[in-house]
Amino acid sequence: MKILISNANNQPIYEQIYTQIRNQILSGELAPGQGLPSIRALAKDLRVSVITTKRAYEELEKGGYVYTVPAKGSYVAQQSTQLVREAYLTQIEEHIQEILSLAAACGLGEEEVLDLFRLLWRDQDTEKGDAL
Repeated sequence: MKILISNANNQPIYEQIYTQIRNQILSGELAPGQGLPSIRALAKDLRVSVITTKRAYEELEKGGYVYTVPAKGSYVAQQSTQLVREAYLTQIEEHIQEILSLAAACGLGEEEVLDLFRLLWRDQDTEKGDAL
């Protein structure tokens, strides 16, 4: 499991840990049932507070991404397809909000943003076709 912490990022460290582990779970990089490093081991590896990693693990557990077995450790939870879909939709919405902010900052209108999206969508389809 690879986690990169950035002090330049305005996101709190526990959120950076949470987000990166969640994304690895959603992408399948971390498989259901796979054990996570202990809170203390991860804190030591990342050179952060145990409290910080504990909070990240608690948030992951609240979100249903991991479960903890007392005295055994934390493990990746089995993901339902609906939960995975919801998580991806949430990420998409966050990215769209960022796109809308950037578009407003440079004066792009709705049609210009949609045209750009359609162009990129078609390019993506073309690249997929070339790969086959």
